[in-house]
Amino acid sequence: MKTHWLGYALVTTLLWGVWGAFAGRPVQNGFPETLVYVVWALTMIPPALFALARIDWRVRRDGPAIAHGLAIGLLGAGGQMILFHAVKEGPTYLIFPLISLSPVITIALSYAFLRERTGAMGVAGIVLALCALPLFDYAPEQGGVAYGWWFVLALGVLVAWGLQAYFIKRANAIMDAESIFFYMAVSALAFIPVALLMTDFSQPINYGLDGPWLAAITQVLNAVGALTLVYAFRHGKALVVSPLVNAGAPLLTTIISVAMAATLPNGFKLAGIGLSLAAALFLALQPDEPSAA
Repeated sequence: MKTHWLGYALVTTLLWGVWGAFAGRPVQNGFPETLVYVVWALTMIPPALFALARIDWRVRRDGPAIAHGLAIGLLGAGGQMILFHAVKEGPTYLIFPLISLSPVITIALSYAFLRERTGAMGVAGIVLALCALPLFDYAPEQGGVAYGWWFVLALGVLVAWGLQAYFIKRANAIMDAESIFFYMAVSALAFIPVALLMTDFSQPINYGLDGPWLAAITQVLNAVGALTLVYAFRHGKALVVSPLVNAGAPLLTTIISVAMAATLPNGFKLAGIGLSLAAALFLALQPDEPSAA
């Protein structure tokens, strides 16, 4: 039913939109991004326990379920590890707009292999969302940019997160959403040692309330949003859910950030806001249609 997927998608958009507006605060306060990852992985535990309780702690442990679950988790967490290296090598104002196009991978794979289809309004919404995504983080600077290793890493993140969303949808056809999220949480926790090894503990680290504790508060929103996203993919089409969430969350983040700063966004963000609003409207109003046989 449409109300199911749309409701879960909107909850994810709300949670990730608020999370995005405050996610950078702990880093600005002196808490490293790698340790923010550790906090995020730990915040995956409560929603995972909630999900497991819903299925009486019976996790799917057959071969296909384990393969899909770990692929989803490793693509998500592994993409985050690659992103850490990418932002050290290259400009974030180009990296984040690039990886924001990951729904292109999801849409293409869902169209080709899952035979997902949508109507004219849905197609218009998808196109508008893909046009809007890069605009939220795009902030061109003077001078040229050398395209090097950071560009390859950013493409790797784009592919990893696009594949992850596709496999979430695919996995929902063979296993319950709760087991999918369990494997996502396990994979996130498995990368904690890597994040710790990447942390420069010789530098001053803020362990106060506005460091790890603020990170925990914001990352809980991220973790719960990941769970509701799995449910959204379960009930809705990936080629619609992915662009809706990926365009809607930055839209809300931008609105909150602009309201807090009491300043007008630049032209790129204004264009992104307008395109995202139109995309969300088209995607929400598009009647559900059955997938091709």
